[in-house]
Amino acid sequence: MRTIKYYWHLRQVMANRGLFATTELARLLAERGIELSPAQVHRLVTQTPERLSLPILVALCDALGCTSEDLIEGYVATGAGRVRKVADNTGGADAPPPPSPKRPRRADIVPPPGPQPGGTSTQ
Repeated sequence: MRTIKYYWHLRQVMANRGLFATTELARLLAERGIELSPAQVHRLVTQTPERLSLPILVALCDALGCTSEDLIEGYVATGAGRVRKVADNTGGADAPPPPSPKRPRRADIVPPPGPQPGGTSTQ
């Protein structure tokens, strides 16, 4: 059984950009068309959200000049105690193999039986 774990780094990303007030974050989001109540913005900063709309995520990334990977750190843990970072492209023990390049098989073109047009005939 896989267990999904993730960590929300909004407060840290805000601090790295010198942003410490939720009211300032609310203003930045409002400039991008996202209207949240002061309580909603406070919860977004101080708690890890279970659900987050894509417009809010994109507005946060734009307002803070970051990517979603800066805000969300995700892990998948298996029952065997192995943990793999979701954004890690190196692949872990549980990672599926990379897709193999598929190429079509070369066709063998065989002329049909019988006389060929434009060919030489013996008359």
